[in-house]
Amino acid sequence: MVIAEDSVILREGMVELLTARGCEVVATAGDADELLAAVAEHVPDVAVVDIRMPPTHTDEGIRAAIRLRADHPGVGILVFSQHAEPSWAARLLAGEASGIGYLLKERVSATADFLEALRRVASGGVALDPEIVSRMLNSGTRRLDRLTDREREVLDLMAQGHSNRSIAGLLVISERAVEKHAASVFGKFDLPPTDADNRRVKAVVAYLQEVRT
Repeated sequence: MVIAEDSVILREGMVELLTARGCEVVATAGDADELLAAVAEHVPDVAVVDIRMPPTHTDEGIRAAIRLRADHPGVGILVFSQHAEPSWAARLLAGEASGIGYLLKERVSATADFLEALRRVASGGVALDPEIVSRMLNSGTRRLDRLTDREREVLDLMAQGHSNRSIAGLLVISERAVEKHAASVFGKFDLPPTDADNRRVKAVVAYLQEVRT
């Protein structure tokens, strides 16, 4: 993986932590240009990217991430930031949004959770912090208004990367009930029958792409 973080202490700390957990960090970057160059050279499975980077510390990281999606669509992108900005998430999710993640630094309380998100994104899945999902979904869209409250809950947890079994446990319902709610969501999103995992990703992405903040 490649890690892009302008804080030297945080960057080196992440390298040490992830290396100790068996991850291979092939390069690090302190700004967007270094990130683009590192990914072009190494083509990693995933890049961990901060949003606000030099020189202006506004949205250099997210703009670099969007460019990476265009130039290297096979590289997963995990945004790791202290800023919860649904508009940035929507920009990143535009187009083909497999292999995308957005986690908030202060909300990652366990290394195992971060590693799981990394693996999910590297394998083409989606990993979004619940706070990001909540802010995006609460903005409302026409298709969101088609869903029942329970379907919204299921969709929210799907967007966070939970399996049907996990959703069933969290909502205290059966897996069969989760499957029925998910099927209803797919139907209301006009998603034809196809691979189940593909439909899940498309359902989540279709909603998040409609969000405007």
